Order: sequence, then C-alpha cells, then structure tokens
Amino acid sequence: MATKPASGTKPSMENLNDEDNQRLRNPFPHCNPSPSSIHQLTSPFPHLVFQKPLALFSQKPMTGFYRDGYCRVGPEDSGNHAIAATLTDAFLDFSASRGNNLRSIGLTSGCKWCLCTSRWKEAVDAAASAEDPVVPKVFLHATDQSALDRVSLADLKKFAAEGEAGGVGGRTPGRVVPEEPEKRGGLARETH
Repeated sequence: MATKPASGTKPSMENLNDEDNQRLRNPFPHCNPSPSSIHQLTSPFPHLVFQKPLALFSQKPMTGFYRDGYCRVGPEDSGNHAIAATLTDAFLDFSASRGNNLRSIGLTSGCKWCLCTSRWKEAVDAAASAEDPVVPKVFLHATDQSALDRVSLADLKKFAAEGEAGGVGGRTPGRVVPEEPEKRGGLARETH
C-alpha cells in the first residue's frame, strides 16, 4: 500500500508500492520496452531521424505520447512511441491480435498516429514485402530519432511514405517547442 506523502510534497517513486512503481515505469506493457529504448530528451528540440528538429505530425487526431501532436519520446514513454505513421486496416488488425486494439480509442485506417517502435518492428518482421499494408508508412520528418535504437534507418526508409525517404519529405520542420505534458492534460493512455 502506498504511503501518503507529507502535506505539501509531491508523490515520488519512493512513496509507491512495487505494483504502482511498475505501472508508472511502463504504462504501455504491450510495447515490450527495453531500457536502451528509453530516450531522454537532451535538448529543448527533439530531433527526427535525420538530426533535424522534429516536425508536428498530427493534431486530428491528437497524437503522441504526450498528446501534443509530436512523436517525441521522453523519460515517461517506456514504450518509445516514436514512429510517425499512417494507420492501415491491416496494421490495426495486427496490433489488435497482439493485445492493443487501437480501434477501441477511436482510431481508423488513414489516421496519423505515433506508434510504439517495437510494434512497428513486429509488423516489419511479419510483412511479406515493402508493399505489405501490415506495415504503416512512415513519415520520417516526424519520427523521433529514438526509433533508431530498435529499427534501422534502412527499414524506416524502406517503409517511408511517398516523398519521405530522401530526408524530411519536402517539409521544413518548424522549430516549435512541444508543450510539456502537464500543460496539455497529462500523459496518453491507450486501452487494450
């Protein structure tokens, strides 16, 4: 049982029981995180896979672990939701078959979404070819560099959306600093 912190202090990891600690460390257990995949933000501007500032990906639906429209990864995102991609029916079925039904949170084919890097890699490994719709097409201009901890740049380029494999897809990423999660309503929560 968690102990109550003294009045006026914020709860800390030390004040929580083992189960609560585990849930905080890994809010998305379906993504099978590894310690090396947790990317600490080291600059005010997260970077995409080409070492340029990360671009806004989608606000309809509002995506990203922090629900700020960016596929940026911070210390709370142990699932590494770094892959900016357009969902397909085949991928939605594939993800649901592995315990993460993204349709249950209202996502449909065609939605732009920040995907768990390991789930996207599972789809790549299951794909019959680069044209297999089980692998959502990637938008490199909005994919966080931490994705490279688990997948190769060659795979990202192989499954890049049209016009994306050569760099930033003809877009000039803005230098807009994503808002911190507490300013946007907290962390994202997906259901199974």
